[in-house]
Amino acid sequence: MLRLITLLCLICLPAYATEEQVVLGLSQDRVSITADFDGSEILIFGAVKREAPIPEGPPLEVIVSVVGPSEPVTVRRKEKRFGIWINTDSLVVDLAPSFYAVATSAPFNEVLTNTEDLRYRVSIERAIRSVGADMSIQGAQNFSEAVIRIREHEGLYSIRQNTVAVDEQTLFRTSIDMPSDLTEGDYTARIFLTRSGMVVSTFETAIDVRKVGLERILYTMSREQPIWYGLMSLAIAIAAGWGASTAFRLLRQN
Repeated sequence: MLRLITLLCLICLPAYATEEQVVLGLSQDRVSITADFDGSEILIFGAVKREAPIPEGPPLEVIVSVVGPSEPVTVRRKEKRFGIWINTDSLVVDLAPSFYAVATSAPFNEVLTNTEDLRYRVSIERAIRSVGADMSIQGAQNFSEAVIRIREHEGLYSIRQNTVAVDEQTLFRTSIDMPSDLTEGDYTARIFLTRSGMVVSTFETAIDVRKVGLERILYTMSREQPIWYGLMSLAIAIAAGWGASTAFRLLRQN
């Protein structure tokens, strides 16, 4: 038994010695959404920690993804009937990230195999989960594709190939642009190190996205005190309308 344990330890030693791990840095781990927030750019940089020289063979590739909070999304399909567009079918996509950006050091299909993508859910298509669609709905996959298409157009989903710079298979860096209409919540930055399309190491860290200042006050009031929020909005609208009317009347008199 002792010999078997010793043999297993000797077998495991080379694998441990050549292990590659990520040491990561972020330009900021908190994004504050204010009244004049127009987007943000996060610089993601890091290094690969090794216990041995760089392995020979295929070069090291890096994938960086930033994922926003996931939530169900209702998608409706419209068709033109009798000259007007009406909703025909609807489907609830179980989970779809509010924001999803992927940056790679080479073309996506070269840095990650389809099997590894299925395992780690890196691509946008894999990140969206839609199960249990009604059998009566034809082309259920089209609803998930519609979510991707719409959010790509809005700048919320993107795959940025060849945008991760890797120096000497050790240092890497990239930047992720985050749009102005971010959903508040906990975001996750994921780093994948790959060789020949196979993941050799992963790393995760959190990015906190929160409303602050007046935005925070109004958001909290709208959720916790909707009646007072509605009355305040109505009062502001009345005051703005009365002020504009008074200003125009004075201008006409002058």
